[in-house]
Amino acid sequence: MQITQSKQLFSRAQQRIPGGVNSPVRAFKSVNMTPLFITRAQGSKLYDADGNEFIDFVGSWGPMILGHAHTEVIRKLEETLLKGTSFGAPTEGEILLAEMICEAVPSVEMLRLVNSGTEAAMAVLRVARGYTGRDKIIKFEGCYHGSVDPLLVQAGSGAMTLGIPDSPGVPASFVEHTLQAKFNDLDSVIKLVEGNSSKIAAVIIEPVAGNMGMIPPEHGFLQGLRDLCDREGILLIFDEVMSGFRVDYGGAQALFGVVPDMSIFGKIIGGGLPVGAYGGRQDIMLQVAPAGPVYQAGTLSGNPLAVAAGLSTLEILRKENPYPELGQKTSWLSGEFQSAAESAGVPLQTRAMGGMFGFFFSETPVRNYQDALNSDVERFKRFFRSMLNQGIYMAPSAFESLFVSTAHSEKDLELTAKAFRKALQEK
Repeated sequence: MQITQSKQLFSRAQQRIPGGVNSPVRAFKSVNMTPLFITRAQGSKLYDADGNEFIDFVGSWGPMILGHAHTEVIRKLEETLLKGTSFGAPTEGEILLAEMICEAVPSVEMLRLVNSGTEAAMAVLRVARGYTGRDKIIKFEGCYHGSVDPLLVQAGSGAMTLGIPDSPGVPASFVEHTLQAKFNDLDSVIKLVEGNSSKIAAVIIEPVAGNMGMIPPEHGFLQGLRDLCDREGILLIFDEVMSGFRVDYGGAQALFGVVPDMSIFGKIIGGGLPVGAYGGRQDIMLQVAPAGPVYQAGTLSGNPLAVAAGLSTLEILRKENPYPELGQKTSWLSGEFQSAAESAGVPLQTRAMGGMFGFFFSETPVRNYQDALNSDVERFKRFFRSMLNQGIYMAPSAFESLFVSTAHSEKDLELTAKAFRKALQEK
């Protein structure tokens, strides 16, 4: 595979952009490769600066559930663009998007639009602390909630990939109120609660962990968190930036039947444009300014283009309900990976849920951050290079989720399964 243009662009980028990229995992550093510079995308395919075509399972890290450049989404964007790009004033579109999200996710009675998942996480913690009058937060090792200072503690995919569990520049005082629990380990949460009686404002969790690889919650874990939070007056926050409208139209909370107090969203609700949102019970959300005293603002919040793309995407998802078919596609591909690995005698753990899947080169089940770290990262590097050379674009990290879209055809999936089998044979 020829990547001359990408190499030249990467060299040029490093002169003005730290590391040559605007988000660390994109640098391909963990797989010792040059990142590909993408020029266009259509449906299930990406095309790089050298004209190479790839079947894409990154999907802009999750938003592109309908595939790239979906005709209806593009039409809606074009229509909106002609009216202007930003007003700094309320629009009806903001109301429509908020109404649609609240209708899809009943736990969200009120909602505030922001510009990213990171911003949503930052705001939701402020609201939780303001509402409860408490300072401490419980998060889970390996779960990523954006580049929010208090949450950059064992924060999942990017940090894991780069070997940086914490970030310089985050003062110790910023994380002193952040407590670490183990995913799928309710006892670890109970111990933290018992040791910090009446001090914990919220428990924040990815209900389906997507930033230490795709790891689902074990039976009873989320409900156990719900029961614990109810007993202790703690707010339960679901980070559904990745799982929202991906594993189910109502998110992971609909799939598992567990109701959080607050939720955050991003990715799919912007149809591929920058967006975030946080919301929850009305009594909590009425604490947000100007209705209440907890301040949060954003110049570009509710951007008309992001709102238009998000509305169009959610309308299609609501109308067409692609989730059963997405689930079948994803499960089939995951099953093919597992079968191929067993035939090749390669230890592999696979997981699939809705249009979201992941795998680990590991002999034992992966249920938390430490298990993920113990997987065979060196084998993943070799595997990734082989898949890319065969025209399959996956996340350049052993600790990222992968995504199937409605645009992936049966042929795409068959070619991917074939490439996987070949990659397993390469040393």
